[in-house]
Amino acid sequence: MPASKQREKVRFASGDTSCAAWHYPGSNGGCVIMAGGTSVTKEPASDLFAARFNDAGFAVLAFDHRRFGESGGTPRQIVRFDEQVADWHAAIEYAAGLPDVAPDRVAVWGFSLAGGHVFRVAADHPRLACAIAQTPLVDGRAVAPHALRSMTPLAALRLFGRGVADTLGGLVGRPPLLVPTAGPRGAVASLTTPDAMDADRALDPERRHTNWEQTVAARIALQVGGYRPGRHASRIRCPLLVVVCDQDQSTLPGPAVRAARNAPEAEVVHLSGRHYAPFLASHEQAVEAEIAFLQKHLDPRDPR
Repeated sequence: MPASKQREKVRFASGDTSCAAWHYPGSNGGCVIMAGGTSVTKEPASDLFAARFNDAGFAVLAFDHRRFGESGGTPRQIVRFDEQVADWHAAIEYAAGLPDVAPDRVAVWGFSLAGGHVFRVAADHPRLACAIAQTPLVDGRAVAPHALRSMTPLAALRLFGRGVADTLGGLVGRPPLLVPTAGPRGAVASLTTPDAMDADRALDPERRHTNWEQTVAARIALQVGGYRPGRHASRIRCPLLVVVCDQDQSTLPGPAVRAARNAPEAEVVHLSGRHYAPFLASHEQAVEAEIAFLQKHLDPRDPR
């Protein structure tokens, strides 16, 4: 469970608003910036891993993307890829100025959609010490056909119809049309892959995160197929750890493995299980691999 007695709520400016974050003070000068995918807010996204990273001596800055959780920005529940990447840039700048952080020992960690953002962010920040992408969405074009096959034809038509209506409504200032982030096959939801419904038991098994709104503006259905952050892999100059799950039905392991091959200093860790296995049965294997990677590249007590 999170070392909540040691963490403090902070905010940092991003664009024309601000992002809310938890800051876990560290002891070794290293800092891990963390965020979750789609509508997953900072607590369910990071609590399980952040506590372990912090116990290993690293500072952690776990934040909500704008328009989600406790961060600012309206309308709410809208994913805009460029905005979210800009939030990462702002988080890096903020973290580098924290008193317990050495500016040259900052890392980024994201999973699912945020894991895809890690590829873009790391490519744009050659001075990052290292980066971790866990079950990342690196190629929407490769994943979209599988996601569509996981929907019933009627549900797919209704989702894309709602996405068009949401997009057009947004142009004239109407509130977003929201859909569940995940649902069973046949539901009108952003994702209905076989492992999509594992999120609750993986990220919030004790139902503690009562303010976590698990919805997203339907326009994401029209956008995600064109999001291909893995194409930035060749520009990543820092060490990169890519964690894939071999039975992942949501982001699929293949695109992430192929993207990692294009990054000059990439390592790939294969876990058994589906998309949320790093939070479930494969958690110890995941967290141990990630801490070892962070110690190698962030902790000055370990030679690089």
